[in-house]
Amino acid sequence: MAFTQPSTEALPRHPVIIAGVREKAGGGATIPHIYPASGRVTREIAMANTGDVDRAVAAARAAFPAWRAMPGDKRRDLFFRLAAAFEARSAEFTQSLVAENGSIAMVAPYMGHDAAQKFRYFGGWCDKLHGRTVPMWGAPAHDYVSYEPYGVVGIIIPWNGPLFAASMVLAPALAAGNCVVLKAPDLAPYSTMQLVELLHDAGIPPGVVNLVTGGAEVGEAMVAHPGVDKIEFIGSGATATKVLTTAAQTLKPVGLELGGKSAVIVFDDADLILAAKKGLTGAVSSNGQGCVNGTRLLVQRGVYEQYLEMLGAMAGHIKVGDPFDPATTLGPVISGPAIERILGMVERGVSDGGRIVAGGERMGGDHGDGYFLPVTILADVANDSHLARNEVFGPVLAVTPFDSEDEAIALANASDFGLGAYVHTQNLRRAHHVAGQLQAGMIHVNGSGEAMQPNCPFGGWKRSGHGRLGGVEGLHEFLQPKNIWMNLAAPGD
Repeated sequence: MAFTQPSTEALPRHPVIIAGVREKAGGGATIPHIYPASGRVTREIAMANTGDVDRAVAAARAAFPAWRAMPGDKRRDLFFRLAAAFEARSAEFTQSLVAENGSIAMVAPYMGHDAAQKFRYFGGWCDKLHGRTVPMWGAPAHDYVSYEPYGVVGIIIPWNGPLFAASMVLAPALAAGNCVVLKAPDLAPYSTMQLVELLHDAGIPPGVVNLVTGGAEVGEAMVAHPGVDKIEFIGSGATATKVLTTAAQTLKPVGLELGGKSAVIVFDDADLILAAKKGLTGAVSSNGQGCVNGTRLLVQRGVYEQYLEMLGAMAGHIKVGDPFDPATTLGPVISGPAIERILGMVERGVSDGGRIVAGGERMGGDHGDGYFLPVTILADVANDSHLARNEVFGPVLAVTPFDSEDEAIALANASDFGLGAYVHTQNLRRAHHVAGQLQAGMIHVNGSGEAMQPNCPFGGWKRSGHGRLGGVEGLHEFLQPKNIWMNLAAPGD
């Protein structure tokens, strides 16, 4: 059975959009984009070069004064029109979302609605960007604080969820009055290209959002550029280190949303069916390639074997296959090198004492040309093992037993990462106590992913990054305070 190949006619064709002008080719080399479900090329993508970055920054700087000066009610109304456009054209993103990284068609249409929510929420802030007054003493004076945009923000997003990530950063950055240079990921560029096209179709002024699609050299040029006032980076810790090193040359601020190894803690009083369903989402959401996915399952010993049995049984019902099939719940990982890396981590997990409960091998047959791995569950994984301490970025769950509440907290916190954590219990005291002790930026109790609404702050602790996206905290990531003091003393005093 041959899997459906994306329609190249439905895929966007403009990897560079500068000052509202859609360009068919960047100034750099071309690379083939590979559809992960079939291993076949969808199209050669022209990469931008450093000259394109210069032009994009210049366009953003030229557009900034007028965008900053736009009255709050006018910007608010524009954001609401953008949100309506996302909703009306949400289905148009399906081909791009599936083609670029194998996202399943079941969830693709919701991504446009998710973008609409973000633009509608932050649009509501556009006419509410007020400052505050500060009481003075010692001398008559009036002191106030205003919050002002940085200017030009460079945004670098990852390949695993480009539309989700781009809208999560664009909406607050633009609402705060900044202009943007956005880099689409070279491995998965289509939905970002389509997003920027839609913004211009819906009326965003030329130069406010500029797109460059490219590899590492384009990202480095953005970070180093003296005309970029702030960088927002979503991606891996290894790349973040390079971003910070380059940004240090111009002392520009950097917001980081990085990886995770989020713990799922299942206590013996939990609703085990719910906990198993939610635990399984760590291997299924974004085809197991989500930074906040709960992939380190800590299960109380009294229900450990029962939970493993339920988890394995549910994994057997996950349909792995053609991402365009509405019944498919798990698609491919991004590439051949990625699946080899994932299988290597599984093999090391076994050699370190892990026990395979489900999956563990690359899928062949109809799936053989793509990069498919079934839900893979390893039990008895030591919490200090390589598999438990490192992000797999694939449909792999590591399960570890614990005995007491204190041990569960200690195991969950014994990680370099701190993006998310998940707690399953029916005990209200325990839920509050454990959530209060966990070292992570986002905690879910008896759920998974529900706090990813645009009005909730999202971001990590420790090596999972710093700064927040979402909520009023996310808005203030793109505003800088200015304090103004005015002497009110009478002349001669």
